[in-house]
Amino acid sequence: MLYYLFNYLEDLGIPGARLMDYITFRSGAALLLSLFIALVFGRKIIDRLQLMQVGEIIRDLGLEGQMQKKGTPTMGGVIIIISILVPCLLFGDLSSIYMMLMIVATLWLGTLGFMDDWLKMKRHNKDGMSGKFKIVGQVGLGLIVGLTMCLSPDIVMRENIETIDVENSETVISYKSEDVKSPQTTIPFVKNNNFDYAYLTGWMGKYAATGGWILFVIVTILAISATSNGANLTDGLDGLCTGVSAIIGVALAIMAYLGGNIIYSSYLNIMYIPGSSELVVFMAAFIGALIGFLWYNAFPAQVFMGDTGSLTIGGIIAVFAILIRKELLIPILCAIFFVEDLSVMIQVVYFKYTRKRTGTGKRIFKMTPLHHHFQKPGNSGIEALIQAPLRAVPESKIVTRFWIIAVFLAAVTFVTLKIR
Repeated sequence: MLYYLFNYLEDLGIPGARLMDYITFRSGAALLLSLFIALVFGRKIIDRLQLMQVGEIIRDLGLEGQMQKKGTPTMGGVIIIISILVPCLLFGDLSSIYMMLMIVATLWLGTLGFMDDWLKMKRHNKDGMSGKFKIVGQVGLGLIVGLTMCLSPDIVMRENIETIDVENSETVISYKSEDVKSPQTTIPFVKNNNFDYAYLTGWMGKYAATGGWILFVIVTILAISATSNGANLTDGLDGLCTGVSAIIGVALAIMAYLGGNIIYSSYLNIMYIPGSSELVVFMAAFIGALIGFLWYNAFPAQVFMGDTGSLTIGGIIAVFAILIRKELLIPILCAIFFVEDLSVMIQVVYFKYTRKRTGTGKRIFKMTPLHHHFQKPGNSGIEALIQAPLRAVPESKIVTRFWIIAVFLAAVTFVTLKIR
């Protein structure tokens, strides 16, 4: 809203009103405001949650310090959501289709997670919303995002073209003269890192382009579901999901800024996406909200984000990556989320398989999701194929090491764009 006010002041010739024209200024303002809201109003929301007796329900899994967390306020994801939306409404261009989609994704998954947390509190157990309803909600958001990208005339891209200047022996990067709608994305480790989904549906003849968009929508649904659930599983230790997501957010913000600027896009030989730089404002608010929330969520946590926060965070990351055409980089950038996902799936499949074969279910990890595996000492009576580490790792050390891994993965993600 301030964005439109400053535009009006600019038309009146008021000095300084042009500041709102700069993405960097609005992004910085959004980050600072979201951080302020999370720090100041976050405390008030935590106190309110305590008065409402909205405490986390803890199951005794035999982990060190686990039962001490009983009664800690949950549903703190509300702090994150408010801290994101207010700066975006004030400093964002609400006419941008990119900003609109991110706001819709935040509200959609925030509502889904809130309903799940509310049912847990109402039933006084860990059984919240049925997994089927969560999947339906995630698929619904995937359809909204995918179909909007397919049908909206405002979501376009401009393909980069690499040519060789024989006379000067140098590579020249140029762009096609017109913006086009295309189900293209970025793929790592190849010379021309633009990949068109329509390549896989060429057998459909004149319907190949339509088939490419259908495939894109399917990938969108899978990316949102997997990343959202992965963030949800990662939210098991104080500050773990918050810190990892903030690091991922910084990487995505840089990618959006570079991809939305034709000069930087040309220099790096990456896809140029007109108008996508507006997403930097949203991601700046996202980063500020997470850092502010981490103030209270760091070990020992004063508040948990609950599914209200974790489902929303994962969904925001996925939708953002899809909008800047980097969804195929998610497995690298968000590898921690997917490893947490895979650890649970592998454990369940192996347990059922061995129980069917031998009558006794066996485990690969001492406990899943994976971060809990490190909290359990080896040879502690749990039969698992992997017993290392033999000594339980303190919670704060596990979280810090996961943060370091997240930084490494973010760096690797950028490197993949130049290793061709």
